[in-house]
This record gives sequence, structure tokens and C-alpha cells, in this order.
Amino acid sequence: MTEKTSQSSTEREYVPGLGKRFLTPLYDVAHHVFGLHSVHQEMITAAGLRDGHRALDVGCGTGNLLRAVGRRHPGVDLVGLDPDPVALARAARKARRAGLTVRLDRGFAQELPYGTGSFDRVFSSLMFHHLDSASKDALLAEVRRVLRPGGLLVLADAVLDPDGHDHPHGRAMRGRMRERMRDNTGDAVPRRIAAAGFTVEPTRTVALRVGGRVGIELARPDRDGA
Repeated sequence: MTEKTSQSSTEREYVPGLGKRFLTPLYDVAHHVFGLHSVHQEMITAAGLRDGHRALDVGCGTGNLLRAVGRRHPGVDLVGLDPDPVALARAARKARRAGLTVRLDRGFAQELPYGTGSFDRVFSSLMFHHLDSASKDALLAEVRRVLRPGGLLVLADAVLDPDGHDHPHGRAMRGRMRERMRDNTGDAVPRRIAAAGFTVEPTRTVALRVGGRVGIELARPDRDGA
């Protein structure tokens, strides 16, 4: 299959994991403090991975989810995508230390640089809220394209009440990020995924160690609508 490429894939604006580029070295500290390990373990269990599967982590950041998948399922072919070169460098170092073989690509969720039907599983962990509405829809269309028949999207993101108070930083968010987070209110995320042509299972909710809740969505492409 031919891999897609984009001339502008390294020129678009993006939001780093903690909102600012200079905070990227602290991402792994935040991962531990908020208790995201339990979210990742729930995602991996729900994914039903098997030897020979090819799995993509969109917005892989510093590679924590990829490393957790590799440790539990060494027979899975792992690929990570992120626009942040600093985060990717950290992910590569962590994978080497763990003895894992992981392909890491720089790119954007809105235009995945992979061929149609390339993956059995696509993961997305706490990056959906970084995207504006149009980019969220573009990501879901791309995930639907790259998933193989019978493939599965496993997407985790914050679940908010109307005031954003179920997110640990909800009261502090301002401007564009607060506007983007409003797309996560109530059942907005699973409804958006369903509208993109997926059959979505009931949301699984995991409480973070420090405030907030994360919803895990399992969705399979509805091929009848392709």
C-alpha cells in the first residue's frame, strides 16, 4: 500500500501535550501525577490486541501508551504519530530503553500519512480536545480510512460538565482551548464519532487520580456507509 505524504505536514500549528512547548519535558511527570497509567491499561485491555496486529497511536506524545502496549503485547507492530519533534525524540529514547521496536513519524492527525486499510487498531489518548471542530472531524475521517475491515478505534479524552469543571484545568482554560474543550461536554464525543460513520459502544469512564474523568470510546467503522 502507498503511504500518503504531505508537503505541509510539518508546518501546521499544533498544541503540545501540556499546552506549551517548554513544558514538554514535564509531560511524563504530569502523566504520573494524574494517574494516566490506569487509563492506558484500560484502553489496551479494551482494544483486544493480538499478535500480528498493527496499531497506530495518533498524538503519541512521549510514547507512554506505545510503551505500555509493547510491554503487554510484544507481537503487535507499533506506530506512533505526533507533530512535536521534541516529544517524538523522548518517545524514541524511551522505546529504546524498553527494548521495543516502534516506528515514530512526525505528522498531523488531520492527514494521516498512511495507506488505506493500514491498521487493525488506532489509539488516541487525551489529544482529541487539542483539535478544533473541523480538525476533529478530519481526524475521524482519516481513522476510518486507515482502519482495516473489523478494525477498532480506541479514543480516550476528558469528559466535561457544561462548565468544564470535570477537567482538572477546566476553570483555568481560556480562549481557543476552552472553546475546543466544549466539544467534550456530556456525550458530545461519542455522538461526533458516530456521525463520522462509526458504530460506538457505550462509553467507559475512568477517574483520574487528580480530579476529572476520562471517557474511553470504542468505535468500529460502519462499512455499509462507505
